[in-house]
Amino acid sequence: MMKIDPSTAEAPLAALTPLYGAPITLDEAVLVAGAARAEAQRHGWPMVIAVTDSGGHLVLLYRLDQAQHGSVLVAQQKAKTAVDFRRSTGAFESALAEGGLHLRLLGMTNLTPLEGGLPIVREGRVIGAIGVSGMQSTQDARVASAGLAAFGS
Repeated sequence: MMKIDPSTAEAPLAALTPLYGAPITLDEAVLVAGAARAEAQRHGWPMVIAVTDSGGHLVLLYRLDQAQHGSVLVAQQKAKTAVDFRRSTGAFESALAEGGLHLRLLGMTNLTPLEGGLPIVREGRVIGAIGVSGMQSTQDARVASAGLAAFGS
């Protein structure tokens, strides 16, 4: 039986994607969601903003006045996708736009391939994610990015 050296086994994993860290705190989630909310309100966009922890569990949800009801679940799904896969949901949207073999992503039931979901990173580790829904996906992504900018992630 072949033994694997633990020091080399983790190197490729760490190089490919950030590792998970301790979950986001409520105060951090309030900071991220508050900045996203301010960006949405600045433009008059009725949106839903969800923040999940590093396990994909909902920490905070804002549903702005007149946000469509369907966006409540979509925002949560975007955040869950971003934390589960440790990458932007926009990466999946871009892959689908390329077509070809990327179309197999449509068969994944645990994935929301629309811009607006971003992982939240502290000290190089994923501690949660933000998901935004309610407008066009580019606008959702803009609001999510405003939340991350306030956190410094």
